[in-house]
Amino acid sequence: MGMSAGGGRGGVKSDINVTPLVDVVLVLLIIFMVVTPMMQQGKEVELPKAARVESEEQKDPLILSVTADRKVFVASDAYPDEAALQARLQTELRKNPERRFLLKADQALSCGDVRKVIKLARAAGVERVSFGVESLEAR
Repeated sequence: MGMSAGGGRGGVKSDINVTPLVDVVLVLLIIFMVVTPMMQQGKEVELPKAARVESEEQKDPLILSVTADRKVFVASDAYPDEAALQARLQTELRKNPERRFLLKADQALSCGDVRKVIKLARAAGVERVSFGVESLEAR
């Protein structure tokens, strides 16, 4: 029941107790596994490559994602209906008129597909849409 303080024949024990270390590492691993997917904004799309990328400091832009199968998402919410998409964008503009909009379109899409989403955003009152691209140097 008692714990030895090293005072008898054995002297001071310098062994490290690995069990608490393993417990802490496993808890941290689980936390990172849960939090990491939540840090990604918008849907996962393969962005087009660009030679020159502007690195503007954007304060919490609203992410519009268009996947390769032409599904439109605002943040992580799907909007198959154009009217529902425009209503969501208008709501976001009413909340914060200065909010920036970032369009992440899959590189497999045609220009017409991307243009259609921009046209819907403009009809909702969005004045400026930035494009999400991947730097050529990143790969």
